[in-house]
This record gives sequence, structure tokens and C-alpha cells, in this order.
Amino acid sequence: MTLNTNFLRNVFLCKCLFALTFWNHVNLSVEVELFTSVSNNLPEDDSNQKITSLPHLYTKSHPSKADGDWVVIQNTTESLSLSEIRNEHVKSLIALLSNFRQGSKLQNLTLTNVSVNWNDLMAIFQTVWHSSVEYFNINNVTQLSQVQSYDFDYSGTSMKALTMKKIIITDMYFTQDDLYRIFADMNIADMTIADSEMIHMLCPSYKSPFRYLNFLKNDLTDFLFQKCDNLLELETLILQKNKFESLLKVSFMTSRMKSLKYLDMSNNLLRHDGAGVQCQWAESLAELDLSSNQLVDAVFECLPVNVKKLSLHNNQISHVPSRVAELKSLEELNLASNRLADLPGCSGFTSLQFLNVEMNSILTPSADFFQSCPRVRELQAGHNPFKCSCELQAFIRLERRSGGKLFGWPAAYVCEYPEGLRGTELKDFHLSPLACNTSLLLVTALLLTLLLVAVVAFLCIYLDVPWYVRMTWQWTQTKRRAWHNRPADQEAVLQFHAFISYSERDSPWVKNELIPNLERGEGCVQLCQHERNFIPGKSIVENIINCIEKSYRSIFVLSPNFVQSEWCHYELYFAHHKLFSENSNSLILILLEPIPPYLIPARYHKLKALMAKRTYMEWPKERSKRALFWANLRAAISINLPKADENSYEETD
Repeated sequence: MTLNTNFLRNVFLCKCLFALTFWNHVNLSVEVELFTSVSNNLPEDDSNQKITSLPHLYTKSHPSKADGDWVVIQNTTESLSLSEIRNEHVKSLIALLSNFRQGSKLQNLTLTNVSVNWNDLMAIFQTVWHSSVEYFNINNVTQLSQVQSYDFDYSGTSMKALTMKKIIITDMYFTQDDLYRIFADMNIADMTIADSEMIHMLCPSYKSPFRYLNFLKNDLTDFLFQKCDNLLELETLILQKNKFESLLKVSFMTSRMKSLKYLDMSNNLLRHDGAGVQCQWAESLAELDLSSNQLVDAVFECLPVNVKKLSLHNNQISHVPSRVAELKSLEELNLASNRLADLPGCSGFTSLQFLNVEMNSILTPSADFFQSCPRVRELQAGHNPFKCSCELQAFIRLERRSGGKLFGWPAAYVCEYPEGLRGTELKDFHLSPLACNTSLLLVTALLLTLLLVAVVAFLCIYLDVPWYVRMTWQWTQTKRRAWHNRPADQEAVLQFHAFISYSERDSPWVKNELIPNLERGEGCVQLCQHERNFIPGKSIVENIINCIEKSYRSIFVLSPNFVQSEWCHYELYFAHHKLFSENSNSLILILLEPIPPYLIPARYHKLKALMAKRTYMEWPKERSKRALFWANLRAAISINLPKADENSYEETD
């Protein structure tokens, strides 16, 4: 039995009435509450009709989206979720929300996919502000008209928390106060504005009740809340994934937040050069997250003195200075993914209980760590490139005496050096006492010999003399075999436009980008790739030399993975040898990813020289520049190869 027209006009659901959807377990009290406001205005007969029709109205299993109507996603006793709200729905929505006066059971309201004008958006906020709603979530909002001044009435609200995500302001020119003042002066405890490209937020006009502010993933800068005295009750401030650059200014920002306990500044662009200016942090700040920034050792000169939990994960810290301001309250310190070469001491951290130094560059940890840090209950030092030697034996014995304080033992503690022990867990690494405890007489007798051997070994390793001698020998032998096996009347001719040298870890880019873009389109480009063109039965070195010899150019895909590949080094050496032996200009360098100088091994001094003297091509991150990149690369390898039947000859062993 359907409802009459007058009833529909009076019921606050209005246009969206037919789109209401409740779960099958909807509480009858919701139905009574929703319609009590209109039941007294209906004739007796109509009231009976309303009641008998309710079960049919509230058990539709799928919401309707016909004619662009907004849809109720969920409605329970305390929660209501609406989506697809446009300008034409605002009056109906306000009529709906107006029925949830203070004292109603509705506490949680969620609006999703909202595209309305500024004044309509403010009208929705104003209606919610004076309703029973305590937690208001609004997602994917597009404001379609000019931002204007709005006289917002903050009085008499039940609101406790506001969460806004993905808010788009289409108006490019507006007065900041008209937009930011509305939110800065809200009299609620919690507010979140996330993923909205927000560039600024004003200081509240009066003593604010904010206790929690979350501005995750915006475009905020160092100008935020500078000299702001009205956030005295703020306890938690999250500014993750913004564009802050100065740690000093961040400290000044917090200095007037007398109740601040937790600050998240991770994933910004923070630096601190230790210029001598004293940082000023909130004295109440107990937990600080500075992970994933650009901080170096000088950061220890600018830290809150009362901090208890500090994260400096994923920065550029190579050493913890011994002379730092004492952080007597610090209990937990995260230094993972930095550049530390040893475990830090605890001279400035007398209360330290948890330390994380995973994924650094620690070869041989100090064995006296727990002596200098007696209060540490847990040390996370795994996933470092441990050098299994006599010096490491003391650290291994330390673990046995620590009583399980090494987190992740034994799986996370594995030998990286020497190469013969790579992958061996430290618990399985053993050396005889004689190997590590030679007598003083033997040390004295062998000191000069070992020193001489060390100097020679260092020079050989630094200059890589054995490696180059071996490679030159292999080059000579391979060329000699190729000359003897080739028919007397057969000249070596080009078969490929280019030979591709790359690390296996970069193969997705080579296979999905480089090869398809060069081999398709105008002109038939023939590329030599080891997976396709290496001849089975021949050695890898011989295949490399043959492919380089038969290719017009040699393309090297450079990345941090490239310099870690031994075979890439072989290929670069042979191509470099061809460059000078034939006086050809055959090398093309493509920089796929930046290579920090400290990652390039000493034996790659030729690569350093090539990158310093020769022009290389950088893979553009912007898609708009890639067409020019491919055009330049194609032009660099452009050559007319002889036909296959003219240049092919039988390969013999």
C-alpha cells in the first residue's frame, strides 16, 4: 500500500524517499523516530496506512540511482550514510537532517560524493551543527561556486569530531578567511582534513577546544600556526605528507601549544643544518615522528628535551653525536633505514629502553652496547650487512648473555660479508679460539707481513687489477677463437642496431617500455637481448663479446641495481674496450634511476668517468616528455643494417 502525495510532501525524506535502504535487521525504533514528527498531522486513516506500509518501504535490498537521485547507503539506529548529493538534493537533505534534533539517537553521519555550491555546503554544515550528530564524516566533496563569507553559528552543538577527506575547491581566487576561518573556529574536540591539497589553515580566533587535529596529505608549509596562541588544549597534531621544510620553524610552531603530546611530521621535506639557532619545542611533547624526511646528524641539536618516543626512521643520519643535548626522558628511539655504521651509545639517552637500528650500514656492532645502555630492554639491529669476522664474535656472545634482548634473533641477523658466508645466520657462524686469539708474539711477528699484504690487497682491490687482467685475457681468447672459427672470406658485419645491458631487477622496464617502443613503429629496429640472442653452449662472456661486436650500439640501462650486478660490469667493460680499440662512439647511457655516488663500487671508476665525460639520457618521469626521449634514442641507433641473408654466417664452436 503506497503513501499519498500529502504524506510524501510532509515527510522529511522528500525526493529521496523511494531510495531509502535499510539493512534487514533495522531497528523498529528508527522507523518510529523517523515518522513520529509527521504522524500527528495525518488523518487516522492515513496514519494506519503509514504504519502498514512501513515494512514494505524499509526492506528494499538495492538503492535506486534513477534520475541522479542521491542514495542512502546505510541507516541504523545511530548511523546514517548518504552519497551522490547534488545541488538539487540540498533542500531535501536539510529537511531530512532537521528532524534529528538534539536528543535524537543519530550520532554518526557520513556524506560521500558531494557536489554542491559553497552556501549550500555551509547550510548542510550548519544543519548538522545543530542536530544530534556527534561524528560527522564527509568525503569526496567538490565545491562548485565562489567561496563567500558565511556567518556560521557555532552555538549549541553536539558535535565532537569532524572528518573531511578529498575536498576540492574549484574557486581559484578567494579570501582565505572566508574558507579557513569557518574550520579554524569550530568548537569541537577533533578535526581531520585529509587529502585535500590544503595550503594553509588559520589560527583560531579564540581559545580553541581542539584536542586532535589531522591534516594528513595536504600542501601545508612552514607558515602553519606560527605565533598561534589559541591552541592551548591541542594534544595530537598530525601533519604527515605535507611540504614542511624547516625543523626549526616546526619547533617554533609547537612552542605555544602547551598541551601538545603527539606530533607526526613524517613524509615531509624537513631539514636542519644546525645553524646555531636554538629550537623551541612544546615542553609537553612526549611523542615525535620525524620519519621519511631529509634529516642528518644535526637533527640531534633540535629535539624536544622531554620527548619519550622518537622516530627518525628513513632519514640520512650517519652518526649519533656523542655531545648532544640530554634527552633524559627518551625511552624509545627508531633509527632504522639510515646510514649508521655502528650502534649509538646512550650517553645522552639515560632512560632508553627500545632502540631500532635495522637496515643501516652496520658491519660489526659494538660489543659493549648493553654496558653503555643498561636500561635497554629491546634492541632491533637485524637486516644490516653484517661482516662475519672475529670482531663479530663478541657481538654474538653478547646476544647469548643479553637474555633475549635482540629482537628478531636469529632470522634477521645474517652474514653479508665475506661472500662465502653470505646468507649464514650469525648463530651458525663460528671461528676457533686460535683464529681470533693469536698470541702477542705471533701478532708482532706477522704484523709487517700482514701490513704489506693489506697494502697490496688494497691497491689491487682499489685498482681492480686482477679483475681487469682476467677480463683482458678473456677478451683476447674470445677474439682469437672467433677469428679462427670464421671463414676466411667472411667479414664481421653488424646484425643488430643495439645490444641492451641491464640488471635483471630492471627487466620489467626493459621489456615493457624500452623494447616495445624501439621495435614497433616506423623502421625495423633489431635489438640484441641476452634472453633472445645468447647462443646456447657458449660461455656467457663469449656471448657478451659476440653480441657487442655484432651491434651498432650498446645501450646501458643505469640504476642502483646496475652497479650491483657483476654481469653488467662485464658488459660495460667489454663495450668500453670496444670504444677505445675501434675508436667508435658506440655507447649509449640511459639513466633509469639516479645513482648516488656512494653506491658505485670502486671498480666502476670507468662508469664514473663515462658519466662525467659523456652525455647520458635520463628516463623522464613526466609522460609528456617520453615521446621526445624515444625519438632521440631511436635517432641514436639509426643505421641501415645489411639484409639477413647477406650478413649471416654459420656459428661454429
